[in-house]
Amino acid sequence: MKILLGVCGGIAAYKSAELTRELRRRGATVQVIMTANAERFVTPLTFAALSGQQVMTSLWQPVNSDVATDEAHGFDIEHIRVTQDADLLVIAPATANFIATMAHGFSDDLLSSVCLAAKMPIIIAPAMNSNMWSHPATQSNLVTLRQRNVHIVAPGSGELACGMVGDGRMAEPMQIADHVFELGQRTSDLAGETILITAGGTREPIDAVRYVGNRSSGKMGFALAESALARGAKVILISASTAIPVPVGCDHLRVTTASELEQQVLTQLDRASMVIMAAAVSDYRVVSPATRKLKKQASLTLELTQTPDILRQVVQARAAGTLVVGFAAETENILEEGRRKLREKGVDMIVANDVSGSDTGFESDDNAGVILWEGGEVRLHRASKRSMAGRILDHLHGVRKESVTPGTDVPLARSPSSLDPIFSG
Repeated sequence: MKILLGVCGGIAAYKSAELTRELRRRGATVQVIMTANAERFVTPLTFAALSGQQVMTSLWQPVNSDVATDEAHGFDIEHIRVTQDADLLVIAPATANFIATMAHGFSDDLLSSVCLAAKMPIIIAPAMNSNMWSHPATQSNLVTLRQRNVHIVAPGSGELACGMVGDGRMAEPMQIADHVFELGQRTSDLAGETILITAGGTREPIDAVRYVGNRSSGKMGFALAESALARGAKVILISASTAIPVPVGCDHLRVTTASELEQQVLTQLDRASMVIMAAAVSDYRVVSPATRKLKKQASLTLELTQTPDILRQVVQARAAGTLVVGFAAETENILEEGRRKLREKGVDMIVANDVSGSDTGFESDDNAGVILWEGGEVRLHRASKRSMAGRILDHLHGVRKESVTPGTDVPLARSPSSLDPIFSG
């Protein structure tokens, strides 16, 4: 795979050096294109050493003897030439300014001209201050790019270069590389599907400030949404108590309690051809939550009652042909519990994952688990949640096409030492 890597002028440009290394490690050829401002953060020599290619920085590159040129001027028509045999264009970091440049079709330097000339898929990894990220102009520009089929790797949340804490950190190089190879290896195989995805963890109030909840971050559900969007699906994302950027291009609804989630899921169900219930739903709620903050006392007794079984309701209410996937977060007997839920819930697939450790499952960037369906199961080794999302969608698409064969899954790219303990050996 030949990749054009555009680097813009932001502090996250240093991560692009690591991205270059990772893309090459996975077998890609990388041609780096830098803006003038990018050169203020990282030298072209760094990228030349890591990519093994001369870095492109200007529309007015001197002629190379082995490259077709504009005879009249003696210069390469670089922005046309480089796009002719590339498979993907990746821009990381993509600054707010460059995103606006792309959205409005300006082409005043080499990289922006390449964007206009490119016929291949484009991926951008935004990086900026959180206020700039949330500004309506930036969000409008991102919607415009999504409508033009530009794939967006949403930034993460954390400490920013300016000292603020919030959304806007460029996604990690491994995560971007996962997006690149997923897009490079798949076409829009989910085009025409509308996928309803739930994510995050519901919270049931105890009083005005306290709640009964769980540790779900929503990362798995959001990864599924991003992956589905990249593969051409329409996505309805219903999230509960999440603090990560929403994938651009999905219909997004926020909820807090299990009752709110139930209402929104059943309202949106008729729109969906596939449903993936990745949210961690509270099993119990407080019968009579206080409307004010309860004062500290020696002991407190709460009366709890079960919350609705939303997954079972979805299975019963779905239209003919709608596929339903459930999740089973377990700390022991993973396979047995997964098989039991597959049998009892009546779903088409169950994804059972081990949440007993700190390096996979809740709040982690990685996951491991097993996909179970009628007549088969596939174990997934530890990998990023984005990679696991791709595998889940592969099998869901296979169920749709009636082409899934047990045991055909390819192990994810991780070393044997990183396999989840319950699946090793």
